[in-house]
Amino acid sequence: MATASTVELKIQRFDPERDNEPHWQTLTVPVEPMDRVLDVLTRAKELFDGSITFRRSCAHGVCGSDALLINGRNRLACKLRVEQLGKTITVAPLPGLPIVKDLVVDMDGFFEKYRSVQPYLVASPVEGSGERIQSGEQRDRFDDTTKCILCAACTTSCPSFWAEPEYVGPAAIVNAHRFIFDSRDENAEARLDILSDEDGVWRCRTTFNCVEACPRGINITKAILEVSYELRASSDHVR
Repeated sequence: MATASTVELKIQRFDPERDNEPHWQTLTVPVEPMDRVLDVLTRAKELFDGSITFRRSCAHGVCGSDALLINGRNRLACKLRVEQLGKTITVAPLPGLPIVKDLVVDMDGFFEKYRSVQPYLVASPVEGSGERIQSGEQRDRFDDTTKCILCAACTTSCPSFWAEPEYVGPAAIVNAHRFIFDSRDENAEARLDILSDEDGVWRCRTTFNCVEACPRGINITKAILEVSYELRASSDHVR
């Protein structure tokens, strides 16, 4: 294979059947000019060590399955080009979640928190055509938070989540926001009640780590603040 150059790839490895603690493996991997980090990981697995374990699916920044800690920041391996990182690339699993093997983390707790905020439309049946009419302005109210791909990059970059794993986390709040402000939904109060406890929105310390980590460019801190303002405006929810 004709290659332009090589990079030093440092991968955090952990096999629960053999290792007591994670350790680092360093490989010199050939790269092409337009390679993404996911390409480098795939090539390392194919050429040097077939036991390297990581998640991938669409490879186009849509599924969110390949979110990793890359050179110290949570990012999608399929979107980040090698030329943006220099000659040394370090790859580790998302922080704050249990490691299953190598770069694969256990996402069960993350998705449990996501499901806890009832991230789906709750609305009474409508007569006639069944359409629920919504204006463009009403749709724009929650447009930003529809972009979430549930990669967990935001939640696992959050110091509040690291300090208190029971915190529902930015991703869950973003998905609650998406329906709280949907004019067609009838369950906003229930979601606000869920998010009003000590592990809800009040744990956010507005460090903006989540905004920087989001591969979809969602203004997550703004969404969290909007939910908290909605709570303050409701006489049924007291901080």
